Amino acid sequence: MYKKILLAYDGSESGQRALLDCHEIAQWSQAEIRLIAVMQLPMSGLTLEGGMYDDTLLQSEKIRFQAILDAGLGKLGGAGLAARGEVVMGDAVSEITRCASSIGADLIVVGHQHLSGWAARWWRGSVSKALIEQAPCSVLVVISH
Repeated sequence: MYKKILLAYDGSESGQRALLDCHEIAQWSQAEIRLIAVMQLPMSGLTLEGGMYDDTLLQSEKIRFQAILDAGLGKLGGAGLAARGEVVMGDAVSEITRCASSIGADLIVVGHQHLSGWAARWWRGSVSKALIEQAPCSVLVVISH
Protein backbone atom coordinates (compact mmCIF):
# COMPACT_ATOMS: atom_id res chain seq x y z
CA MET A 1 0.00 0.00 0.00
CA TYR A 2 1.29 3.46 -0.85
CA LYS A 3 1.65 5.83 2.09
CA LYS A 4 3.90 8.52 0.61
CA ILE A 5 3.62 9.59 -3.02
CA LEU A 6 5.97 11.97 -4.78
CA LEU A 7 4.62 13.69 -7.89
CA ALA A 8 7.10 15.42 -10.17
CA TYR A 9 4.84 18.13 -11.58
CA ASP A 10 5.51 20.47 -14.49
CA GLY A 11 2.01 21.61 -15.43
CA SER A 12 2.18 20.00 -18.89
CA GLU A 13 -0.62 17.86 -20.37
CA SER A 14 1.13 14.71 -19.20
CA GLY A 15 1.75 16.35 -15.82
CA GLN A 16 -1.97 17.11 -15.53
CA ARG A 17 -2.80 13.47 -16.24
CA ALA A 18 -0.23 12.36 -13.67
CA LEU A 19 -1.84 14.72 -11.14
CA LEU A 20 -5.25 13.11 -11.76
CA ASP A 21 -3.84 9.60 -11.37
CA CYS A 22 -1.93 10.63 -8.25
CA HIS A 23 -5.15 12.07 -6.82
CA GLU A 24 -7.02 8.80 -7.37
CA ILE A 25 -4.25 6.67 -5.87
CA ALA A 26 -3.91 8.97 -2.86
CA GLN A 27 -7.66 8.86 -2.18
CA TRP A 28 -7.71 5.09 -2.48
CA SER A 29 -4.69 4.49 -0.27
CA GLN A 30 -4.98 7.51 2.07
CA ALA A 31 -1.43 8.46 1.09
CA GLU A 32 0.47 11.65 1.81
CA ILE A 33 1.30 13.58 -1.38
CA ARG A 34 4.38 15.68 -2.03
CA LEU A 35 4.73 17.66 -5.26
CA ILE A 36 8.00 18.93 -6.63
CA ALA A 37 8.66 21.13 -9.62
CA VAL A 38 12.20 20.71 -10.91
CA MET A 39 13.80 23.66 -12.64
CA GLN A 40 17.16 23.62 -14.37
CA LEU A 41 19.79 26.27 -13.67
CA PRO A 42 18.95 29.02 -16.19
CA MET A 43 21.74 30.03 -18.53
CA SER A 44 21.94 32.86 -21.04
CA GLY A 45 24.25 33.46 -23.95
CA LEU A 46 24.42 29.75 -24.65
CA THR A 47 27.16 28.90 -27.15
CA LEU A 48 29.21 25.83 -27.98
CA GLU A 49 31.68 26.88 -25.31
CA GLY A 50 29.00 27.14 -22.60
CA GLY A 51 26.74 29.79 -21.12
CA MET A 52 26.60 32.37 -18.41
CA TYR A 53 24.55 32.17 -15.23
CA ASP A 54 21.75 34.75 -15.29
CA ASP A 55 20.34 35.81 -11.88
CA THR A 56 17.47 37.77 -13.47
CA LEU A 57 16.41 34.73 -15.44
CA LEU A 58 16.74 32.60 -12.29
CA GLN A 59 14.29 34.81 -10.39
CA SER A 60 11.72 34.79 -13.20
CA GLU A 61 12.02 30.99 -13.55
CA LYS A 62 11.54 30.53 -9.79
CA ILE A 63 8.35 32.60 -10.00
CA ARG A 64 7.13 30.62 -13.01
CA PHE A 65 7.83 27.23 -11.41
CA GLN A 66 6.26 28.31 -8.11
CA ALA A 67 3.09 29.27 -10.01
CA ILE A 68 3.03 25.84 -11.68
CA LEU A 69 3.50 24.15 -8.32
CA ASP A 70 0.83 26.31 -6.64
CA ALA A 71 -1.65 25.43 -9.41
CA GLY A 72 -1.07 21.71 -8.84
CA LEU A 73 -1.38 22.08 -5.07
CA GLY A 74 -4.57 24.09 -5.59
CA LYS A 75 -6.12 21.34 -7.71
CA LEU A 76 -5.36 18.72 -5.08
CA GLY A 77 -6.57 21.00 -2.29
CA GLY A 78 -9.77 21.69 -4.20
CA ALA A 79 -10.37 17.94 -4.33
CA GLY A 80 -9.98 17.70 -0.56
CA LEU A 81 -6.43 16.34 -0.46
CA ALA A 82 -3.72 17.91 1.65
CA ALA A 83 -0.43 18.10 -0.23
CA ARG A 84 2.85 19.90 0.25
CA GLY A 85 5.27 20.99 -2.40
CA GLU A 86 8.51 22.69 -3.25
CA VAL A 87 10.45 23.99 -6.20
CA VAL A 88 13.87 22.37 -6.52
CA MET A 89 16.70 23.16 -8.89
CA GLY A 90 18.97 20.73 -10.69
CA ASP A 91 18.89 17.64 -12.86
CA ALA A 92 15.34 16.24 -12.93
CA VAL A 93 16.23 12.60 -12.28
CA SER A 94 18.72 13.41 -9.51
CA GLU A 95 16.34 15.78 -7.74
CA ILE A 96 13.34 13.44 -8.00
CA THR A 97 15.29 10.46 -6.64
CA ARG A 98 16.88 12.60 -3.90
CA CYS A 99 13.50 13.90 -2.77
CA ALA A 100 11.89 10.44 -2.93
CA SER A 101 14.66 9.05 -0.72
CA SER A 102 14.51 11.93 1.75
CA ILE A 103 10.75 11.61 2.33
CA GLY A 104 10.68 7.80 2.18
CA ALA A 105 8.35 7.75 -0.83
CA ASP A 106 6.64 4.48 -1.73
CA LEU A 107 5.70 5.71 -5.21
CA ILE A 108 6.96 8.33 -7.67
CA VAL A 109 4.46 9.58 -10.25
CA VAL A 110 5.62 11.36 -13.41
CA GLY A 111 3.99 12.33 -16.67
CA HIS A 112 5.50 11.39 -20.01
CA GLN A 113 4.77 12.82 -23.45
CA HIS A 114 5.54 10.52 -26.37
CA LEU A 115 7.74 12.40 -28.82
CA SER A 116 6.97 11.89 -32.48
CA GLY A 117 10.39 11.79 -34.13
CA TRP A 118 13.52 9.81 -33.37
CA ALA A 119 15.61 13.00 -33.37
CA ALA A 120 13.41 14.58 -30.69
CA ARG A 121 13.65 11.43 -28.56
CA TRP A 122 17.43 11.29 -28.97
CA TRP A 123 17.98 14.99 -28.24
CA ARG A 124 15.68 15.25 -25.25
CA GLY A 125 16.36 11.86 -23.70
CA SER A 126 13.90 10.23 -21.34
CA VAL A 127 13.57 11.35 -17.76
CA SER A 128 11.06 8.53 -17.19
CA LYS A 129 13.44 5.84 -18.43
CA ALA A 130 16.35 7.12 -16.34
CA LEU A 131 14.09 7.54 -13.32
CA ILE A 132 12.96 3.92 -13.47
CA GLU A 133 16.60 2.83 -13.39
CA GLN A 134 17.57 5.07 -10.45
CA ALA A 135 14.44 5.37 -8.31
CA PRO A 136 14.48 4.10 -4.72
CA CYS A 137 10.82 2.98 -5.02
CA SER A 138 8.09 2.15 -7.54
CA VAL A 139 7.51 4.56 -10.44
CA LEU A 140 4.22 5.23 -12.21
CA VAL A 141 4.72 6.81 -15.64
CA VAL A 142 1.51 8.40 -16.90
CA ILE A 143 1.61 8.62 -20.69
CA SER A 144 -0.08 11.14 -22.93
CA HIS A 145 0.11 11.11 -26.71
